[in-house]
Amino acid sequence: MKIYIKYTFAILSIALLVNVSCRKAISLPSETEESASLFQLEDIPEINMEVSQAAWNKLLANYDLNDKNEEYIPTKLRFTLNGVPTILDSVGLKLRGNTSRRRPEGSTGQTHQLVNPDWHHSHFALDFEQYKAKQELHGLEKMVLKFANNDPTYVREIYAYDLFRRFGVWTAPRASYCRLTIKVIGDASAAYYGVYYMIENGDSDFVKYRKSEWGSDVGYLWKCLYNEGGPANLANTNSIGIESVSLNKNLSQYYTYDLKTEKASFITAKAQLTEFITQLNTKTGSDFETWITQKMDVTLLLKTFAVSVLTGNWDDYWVNGNNYYLYFNPNGKVYYIPYDYDNCLGTAIPYWGFFNTGTQDPLNWGKMNESPLITKVLQIAKYRDQYKAYIKELVTKPEYFNAEGSMQRIATWQSKISPYLSNATGQDMSITDLPAPWSTEKYYRLLSGNDLAGQNGQPSNYFKTRIKTIPW
Repeated sequence: MKIYIKYTFAILSIALLVNVSCRKAISLPSETEESASLFQLEDIPEINMEVSQAAWNKLLANYDLNDKNEEYIPTKLRFTLNGVPTILDSVGLKLRGNTSRRRPEGSTGQTHQLVNPDWHHSHFALDFEQYKAKQELHGLEKMVLKFANNDPTYVREIYAYDLFRRFGVWTAPRASYCRLTIKVIGDASAAYYGVYYMIENGDSDFVKYRKSEWGSDVGYLWKCLYNEGGPANLANTNSIGIESVSLNKNLSQYYTYDLKTEKASFITAKAQLTEFITQLNTKTGSDFETWITQKMDVTLLLKTFAVSVLTGNWDDYWVNGNNYYLYFNPNGKVYYIPYDYDNCLGTAIPYWGFFNTGTQDPLNWGKMNESPLITKVLQIAKYRDQYKAYIKELVTKPEYFNAEGSMQRIATWQSKISPYLSNATGQDMSITDLPAPWSTEKYYRLLSGNDLAGQNGQPSNYFKTRIKTIPW
């Protein structure tokens, strides 16, 4: 199928002039060269998986029993990077995702179809140690594979994670592209799933790879989500636990704050989290300033929220009370970790009075009265000024959020992946400069448009609009 890439010739011309330094992998001092080589945007590695029919049918059946299940099946994996293959015989494969989780083939009750299978894009997770101890892929023990869910540009999440790391937010996950193929043994041909995101998994590995930054890999990592227990807005301690997911939906337990590491020490971990939330909500004035300065790396926190606000991510802590981690270092520090940035750069919905991510005041973002962490930090004058300075730096420099530099990077990434989009699912086979189909901000574009936020009924460039509407 012919791929239609809907951006202007001018932008393509610009992409050819991109400085090589803008395309290199951005590594951190603690990362091994081996693991850092996976997450670069210069080459698009291939991932080929082989699964038995019995295992694949089990994956489908488990989804039908509980679509949120965490059950693995075995697969053989071939990973090819820069023409060099790595073969792992026994790797754990499972489905992942929250509201975006899908059945990878057919509909409820169907087993694998040998003739004309109905493939669907799905998010996957890989555990290289699930069936073989100490087995790794280029130094990694786990990996997440995500399709570009409702993102016709194929770049939103890649852009956000890249920007975090460019700006020194070393707590952000590493991410890049790959090409995914799945072969059900016995089929005449494999199913090519197309271009996927490879993203670092948030678990003990994530902590371990950053040991030199926070000085330990044995602390408590909490996954914080808006679920049955309400939003993870750090305003109460009502839903703290260890997620337990069964194939029986009625026996599964989900928590707003879900402990992901050192689970044997849950009581101690819960006490630490409870104390943190309590102090966050009760301390005021100079006492709060002293406490938060000692408790968190506030500079890193402000950098994180500066990137998050500029990219317009509404599905995070500040707006939706969702999609972040907290890491409690044994030395007493608490670190905020951003993740899941597929809903950004002009893809949004009105949310509890929150409108237009391209024009919203960065100092009055989200639900201020329900987000004590960032609200109380920005009430401190020096931190408010520091946050504003980070916003200004991001929008000014071409290697960060600056419109020209951002468009250059995006055009380059799209040109690299465009030959590989056509796939066996028949879904998401072209690049189009649009937000998600369900987005209420339908006027935003990434590679074209004016800076008027849709006011004249014409397409608006998200970067130009966002920069223009910053009030300082």
